[in-house]
Amino acid sequence: MKRMRNWGVRARVTFVALMPTIVLATLMTATHVSLRLADLDEALLARAQAHARQLAAGSEYAVFSGDLQSLQQLGNALLTADDVLGVAILAADGRLLATAGKPATEWPLAPAAPAPLIHHNGAGRWLRIVEPIASSALPATGGITSLELEPGNASSWQPPPMGTVVVDLSLERLQKRQIELLWIGAGWLLVVALGSLLLVRSMSRSVTGPIRSVAETVQRIGQGRLHERVPVQGGGSLRRLAEGVNEMAERLANVHASMSQRIDDATAQLRARKEEAERANLAKSRFLAAASHDLRQPLHALGLFLSELQQQGLDQRSRRITERISASAEAMESLLDSLLDISRLDAGVLNPAPTHFDLHACLERIAHGYSAAAQARGLRLRLHCPPCRAHTDPHLLERIVSNLVSNAIRYTDQGSVLIACRRRGTRLRIEIRDSGRGIAADEQHIIFQEFVQLDNPERARDKGLGLGLAIVRRLTDLLGLVVELRSAPGRGSVFAIEVPAGTAAEATRAHDDARALGRLDGLVVLLVSEDVPAERTLTDLLTHWGCDMITARRADDAHALINDGVGPNLLLVDLDGAASGLQLVSDIRTRPGLEALPAVLLGTAAPAETLARIQAEGAQFLHKPVRPARLRALMNRLLSTAEPPGQTPPHSDPAPPA
Repeated sequence: MKRMRNWGVRARVTFVALMPTIVLATLMTATHVSLRLADLDEALLARAQAHARQLAAGSEYAVFSGDLQSLQQLGNALLTADDVLGVAILAADGRLLATAGKPATEWPLAPAAPAPLIHHNGAGRWLRIVEPIASSALPATGGITSLELEPGNASSWQPPPMGTVVVDLSLERLQKRQIELLWIGAGWLLVVALGSLLLVRSMSRSVTGPIRSVAETVQRIGQGRLHERVPVQGGGSLRRLAEGVNEMAERLANVHASMSQRIDDATAQLRARKEEAERANLAKSRFLAAASHDLRQPLHALGLFLSELQQQGLDQRSRRITERISASAEAMESLLDSLLDISRLDAGVLNPAPTHFDLHACLERIAHGYSAAAQARGLRLRLHCPPCRAHTDPHLLERIVSNLVSNAIRYTDQGSVLIACRRRGTRLRIEIRDSGRGIAADEQHIIFQEFVQLDNPERARDKGLGLGLAIVRRLTDLLGLVVELRSAPGRGSVFAIEVPAGTAAEATRAHDDARALGRLDGLVVLLVSEDVPAERTLTDLLTHWGCDMITARRADDAHALINDGVGPNLLLVDLDGAASGLQLVSDIRTRPGLEALPAVLLGTAAPAETLARIQAEGAQFLHKPVRPARLRALMNRLLSTAEPPGQTPPHSDPAPPA
């Protein structure tokens, strides 16, 4: 029954219609065959008894007279009958008077049987009939007087039998006939079953065909072919079912058309809003690009002015004022860098440059850079990192860790901040642990969004813009890394990232800021700058450092100076566009004796392709505003590694992170 639940309609209809027919045909065939078999048995028994009685009646006189020859003739005559195996005639005392044929078993040597007997063997192969030879009543004749019988015993008295007739019949022909009847019955049953099956299948097809048609049409409609319809055929419930399905399909088609129109309208609105958002984003990018160019130039000049001013002989009050101005300028530069970093990351113009580098030196440099900020807040900044090397973009990784350390110091009121690194198989796990305020679980997913500051509702600018962790998330996505966070309120926070371990095959240099400042007396510097305030400030600053300055406003002016025999030791280029500045460097280096001229390009931004070309040319690129200490360290390094004329510097630093 459980299997029948999974049957289809056609199988169920076939089963229900076929089973009663098969059962009825089986019962009728079995009844008919059993009756026919019983008739055959009765006919054979009646025939055998008739033979035995006929022989007993014919043998009466011969037994009475002792005519054995006549008895033998009677037995031989009966032997010619069908199925007779043997015949025996016995006297009343059990003597064998005559035999014919071969008996199925030994003839019984017993007194005559008072009544007919029927014997079957266990295998059912033969039948034995024992019939008594009765004596007939003789009428009184002559002088013989019949016995007087009592009136009450006249009908019940019978004379004793004179002998016994035994007839053995074979049952083989009867059994063959029975087998034939069974096969005939089985054949008729098979014919009835096949005929019933064909009839039931034909009838079920007419019943289940419309149902299957409805099911197939409903399936196609469910697959989205709403134009499909069920052919209306038959009557009654089947007709109503087909009409109902067609009506449902029509309504579904109308609803689908209406929903499709609504979806198209909504899609058009979303597309329009998307295009509007893209235009707004493009406008934002253009604005930030313009802000990068317009704000970095005065900040660059301001930084140079402050650097030059701080090198003058100022009194204590004036020096304190300049330090505050310098701190404000650095804060402005940091805020601008964060905005521009977000813009560059969203625009996808920042391409990582993986390399093998000293991770311990990188983390040590970060710890040294933030040690003053930690001490100012009364915190201990510790570093636990064994000597190790990593393989990723060192500048982007340094920016990630720096932002995490800065964030930890900002939100830790007391205790310590730990920068730790340990090896995990083929990767290095960097963790920044703090004992700060902690972050609730429901707020941990929003701190990586732009302009989110949990403890700065008043948006105080001294607490930053809330872009540090947003930049961390974008940079880690760019490098294919994952930021992990574990934190609880009042128990501090742990930020962790894992980077691939590097090899010692590739050596890198430390940052320019970590190098000592050398003397630049007598250095001839060719400065090509279109920014008049920056050109004047740079000229004054480098002159104060002891450099001999040669300035030009355009590339043509620089070529003219070279043609006049000017031989600079260093080329500083500050043109509108890094590509044009790189072209000028390439052109000047084609001059004899200037093939290995050290060159530094200044600019607000540059595409990744241009930065790669600058690095391939062996030049350097510094983002504006340029810190004087960084510029001087870079100049010292270039001059210390510069080869004699005609050779190329062996190393070209990529641009530092913005």
